[in-house]
Amino acid sequence: MPMSWRIVSVLLTFALAAHAQWDYRAAGIPRTADGKPNLSAPAPKTAWGTVDFSGVWQTDSKYNLNLAADLPKDAVPMTAWAQALYDERQRTNGATDPEGFGLPPGIPRVKGGPCPGKSGQTPAVAVVLYETRTTFRQIFLDNHKVIRDPNPTWMGYSTAKWDGDVLVVETVGFNDKTWLDGRGHPHSEELRIQERLTRRDFGHIDLSITIDDPKMYTKPWTIKVTELLVPDSDVLEY
Repeated sequence: MPMSWRIVSVLLTFALAAHAQWDYRAAGIPRTADGKPNLSAPAPKTAWGTVDFSGVWQTDSKYNLNLAADLPKDAVPMTAWAQALYDERQRTNGATDPEGFGLPPGIPRVKGGPCPGKSGQTPAVAVVLYETRTTFRQIFLDNHKVIRDPNPTWMGYSTAKWDGDVLVVETVGFNDKTWLDGRGHPHSEELRIQERLTRRDFGHIDLSITIDDPKMYTKPWTIKVTELLVPDSDVLEY
């Protein structure tokens, strides 16, 4: 599918998804005097004392099209091999983009999709249900060790630890079949992703994502995005 048509498709999907979400009054959401969700209220805590990241969350869909949208042009230091791949994907208008064939988007691209994700957590694991592709992700919180030679998968293998109130997630074990974004930023099976999540208040998560892939990039590079709570809503089947 040509790049222009893929962009139109993404925008139409986003418009449809925005109107197709649930419409109800969810319990546990702080509200202002007029009954609207108070997204600036303090971040909630779990019964066991950690920050609670549960909720339905959405990021700006521009990151699906270009993960480096907020970075200067020289901030993504590609190797010669990566640059050749990237240039070819640009030349062909993203004709081989796996997302255009209905395949899993992988991480971090799934976070920039036009559909939200719903997270919940226990002391042992956090689970994210992504509306796009009706896929899911597990983030182990119970001292799981990072696997040295994991079986390559679309969504990788995620473990996490707490740094105060910041959740630090390390993900490895990717296959090389996904693109980081619609522009075609590539990655290999050596990709390692670190995410640092800070729920600064009830309605906002500050998220930094570091891409570390020595086959494709001469040094790690980081983006910072904001996840917005979608209150009184839920995810649907894709």
